Amino acid sequence: MAIITRQGQIFEWEELEILGDLERFRLVKEHMPDERLMQHLERDRNRGRDDYPVRAMWNSILAGVIYQHPSIESLRRELSRNNQLRRMCGFEEDKIPSESAYSRFLANLFEHQHLINDLFESLVTLCYELLPGFGKHLALDGKAIDSFARKANENQKKDGRRDLDADYGAKSYKGKHESGTLWEKTIYWFGYKLHLLVDTDYELPVAYKVTPASHAEITQAHYLLDDLRTKRPQVLDTCQFFGADRGYDDTRLLVRLWDDHGIRPIIDITDHWKSGEETRLFEGRDNIVYDYRGTVYCCCLKELKLREMAYAGFEKKRGTLKYRCPAEHYGLECKGKIKCPVKSSTRISIDENRRYFLPLPRSSYRFEDCYKKRTAVERVNSRLDVSFGFEQHFIRGLKKMRFRCSLAICVMLAMAVGRVKEKRPDLLRSLVQSA
Repeated sequence: MAIITRQGQIFEWEELEILGDLERFRLVKEHMPDERLMQHLERDRNRGRDDYPVRAMWNSILAGVIYQHPSIESLRRELSRNNQLRRMCGFEEDKIPSESAYSRFLANLFEHQHLINDLFESLVTLCYELLPGFGKHLALDGKAIDSFARKANENQKKDGRRDLDADYGAKSYKGKHESGTLWEKTIYWFGYKLHLLVDTDYELPVAYKVTPASHAEITQAHYLLDDLRTKRPQVLDTCQFFGADRGYDDTRLLVRLWDDHGIRPIIDITDHWKSGEETRLFEGRDNIVYDYRGTVYCCCLKELKLREMAYAGFEKKRGTLKYRCPAEHYGLECKGKIKCPVKSSTRISIDENRRYFLPLPRSSYRFEDCYKKRTAVERVNSRLDVSFGFEQHFIRGLKKMRFRCSLAICVMLAMAVGRVKEKRPDLLRSLVQSA
């Protein structure tokens, strides 16, 4: 934590009652493990001018994130009018850093992105230590971040008004109406994409990556897995369920999660079957079929009626899904039961087709419950927009966007760690209420 050492108390007694929202800033400042970053920045400054101490500058940057200031000028105005905030940051009375001082300080921070990354990893490690079951259920999603700058041409120079790194992205949504007709909707934007891996129980980030908008989500999912396996394998060792929407419907990803890490993929599937094709017959089986989601049915040979078979569990050693006869399991009447080759149960190997058949079938109740948890990553994305100002921003360039996303995520984690350490886990997800 970047604590300022000074004589006297930070607040006078009469000021405590009007402290208000400054409690949030105190929470982040005291529980942000940034000492290594501070020491590094102070060594860089060495014997240079110290009109505005490194720790005070850093604290004010954190305050700007917490209080959703869209620009440095907005933050400077707040510091000039708010004496309590100035003193908490560590500035001398009525001494506000100039815009150029902030520009130099931020430029120095951009060059130390690796230390910000270390800060993020330290906070995630604290979450694993403090929160029971943290990291067991994870979900991944890509978040579009619009750039409000002009698109730069190849021959134009960097001038701060144009974005040289952003590009165009597109995301398609597909579905089927009740009438059976297919629909598709595509959203386009100019800017960046945040690929965010989140713990679904506590709704806190575990890993992230910022790219230009055109980078495919599936490709980045593989890069994210590679990075975690190399740098933080404990994340993959702890994870048991990995959720994502149908945009991550990729056979290679499904296979990697289960075969390499023993993680059950909770990923929806896109219907690529031909129009009118409802089921397919298993090879070598007379009356067992499946649909595009991997739901298994048996067909009564006498009535020619399809019935969904009852899922009876995954046999890990065999790599098979066990299904029971629906008539026997649910007590239904089946006129063709005597001649049915299924008898009481059957086994389906997941190697029949790794895209359709998962270790936890999409037709099971548990898959449905786990898939509902995936919405946690959407709520985290919403907090980034609403509480951290990514809906309207002045960020230009990939380097600045990475830094700004990193800072917002670190503040979110530091606030959660502070809630837990101060025995207020009921406010774990709150970014507004004071403890």
